[in-house]
Amino acid sequence: MNITSAEFIISNTDVRKCPTDNRPEYAFIGRSNVGKSSLINMLTGRKGLAMTSATPGKTMLINHFLVNKNWYLVDLPGYGYAKRGQKGQEQIQRIIQSYILQREQMTNLFVLVDSRHEPQKNDLDFIGWLGENGVPFSIIFTKADKLKAGRLQANIKAYLNLLKEQWEELPPYFVTSSENQMGRKEVLDYIESINQTLS
Repeated sequence: MNITSAEFIISNTDVRKCPTDNRPEYAFIGRSNVGKSSLINMLTGRKGLAMTSATPGKTMLINHFLVNKNWYLVDLPGYGYAKRGQKGQEQIQRIIQSYILQREQMTNLFVLVDSRHEPQKNDLDFIGWLGENGVPFSIIFTKADKLKAGRLQANIKAYLNLLKEQWEELPPYFVTSSENQMGRKEVLDYIESINQTLS
């Protein structure tokens, strides 16, 4: 898929105020600081489209970007940022859950996981919750350029093996790097393949 246009449309905290035009939506979510904004900018080829920040937990809103005038890329708030406090975390959780469970246009949720770390409990709990609620999702392992190839493969294999303990069938997964564009074609081709089944 070639990206010919990508534009910011709207930010909000209320799923009822999301766009009403019924285009398919591909949402991106992950723990704070997993590299979500960098990945969105890399996929769309627009450096400043999603705001990147050195401070975790900056995205507090549901952000809609219209890509190729055809589908939405949706940037969801990161979860599991402890410094936000209990009340703040509960608010973010409400925003995330209401979008994921109520938004009929959401076609696929990409769950971003930092490839450098061991499986994190809040990622695994979140993935389990998606399964319980029948949410279609894929996993994107980020920051692949930060590890040597052997270590990267070992980390991903360990993660998938852990998921196999709970899942009969593993979700699709992708390995990416915002630095060197690894995985860009695979993720975009996957979105395109889903779009073609919808049209």
